[in-house]
Amino acid sequence: MSGDTKIAIDVREAVKRYGDFTALKTISLSIMDNEFFTLLGPSGCGKTTLLRMIAGFEDVTEGAIYLYGDEIAGLPPNKRPVNTVFQNYALFPHMTVLENVAFGMEMRGRSKSDARKRAGEMLDLVQLQQFAARKPSQLSGGQQQRVALARALAPEPKVLLLDEPLSALDLKLRKAMQLELKHLQRETGITFIFVTHDQEEALTMSDRIAVMSAGELQQLGSPTDIYERPHNMFVADFIGETNLLEVSVDAIKEGRATCHLGGGHELTCNAVDGIGIGSKVHMSIRPERLYMSDSPAEAESLKGRVKENIFVGTDITTIVDLADGPDFTVRTSNSDRGNKRIFEPGAEMFVNMERGAGRLLVD
Repeated sequence: MSGDTKIAIDVREAVKRYGDFTALKTISLSIMDNEFFTLLGPSGCGKTTLLRMIAGFEDVTEGAIYLYGDEIAGLPPNKRPVNTVFQNYALFPHMTVLENVAFGMEMRGRSKSDARKRAGEMLDLVQLQQFAARKPSQLSGGQQQRVALARALAPEPKVLLLDEPLSALDLKLRKAMQLELKHLQRETGITFIFVTHDQEEALTMSDRIAVMSAGELQQLGSPTDIYERPHNMFVADFIGETNLLEVSVDAIKEGRATCHLGGGHELTCNAVDGIGIGSKVHMSIRPERLYMSDSPAEAESLKGRVKENIFVGTDITTIVDLADGPDFTVRTSNSDRGNKRIFEPGAEMFVNMERGAGRLLVD
């Protein structure tokens, strides 16, 4: 793969051990040039370890990491054409905003005038030029985060590594910065590798997502793939909200699997490679792919009784007790209330499933 400039970072069977503990278990993945790529998973899953290995802050125990076709194992962090934006921003409190952004370039040997000119351009890019003379303590958290971004982008790295840089911001500002980060990535054309435990953050910004757990890569794909077609129980349960149902596969015909769950309820869904007749597995059904009615629809329908309605602003979440079966969660958008009924607690009704909503999981 050497010389293939379309691949920015190529991780080949990378392993990281700390004594007897294996933090990263044989990870292989390729990150494309000019891609917004996210490493997503819970605390301790190995995502930050992988990021630090790419940055050069951690050695690779086994395997190799290539940057644009060249192995980088022997390169110290300051010699790698990558920059990192950390969680705490690490701005120098005694320097002005402009001096903070220029500092790294001056340390790399650029003249003071050159570095400050470039720093001014970067502050323009993140819309902070008017704050160039201020100290970091005079800025809000979001503004400090943008200064850290400008500083990391100023030396024109080939790859920008971002280690949960939005976690300290409040919800509204975090959402605004998600869009700003994606805009910056498109405008600069730099490959972004973003680490987060926040599923919505990953879905909002990423071209592709690598979902990790316990040091292993669980699934790699676009946000749509990860959300709509989860491969296993961990991915289905970790990404968004879902109904996880234990089912047995009774028949497979023309690419469709007929399954049953407790209480004799029967459902059909697309068949999945690796799951055959007689398999006892789980099915994932997203709550927004369900709706309620007085009578069974032509699609999949399950009879139940409403236990509770929970108003969450944009949606109403309904907990349904299926007759001799598991509880179901149904989500109805506020904008749908004219077309989709909300039943009061205690009411008997049918839960209907959109075609294609059920997904069998390789447990």
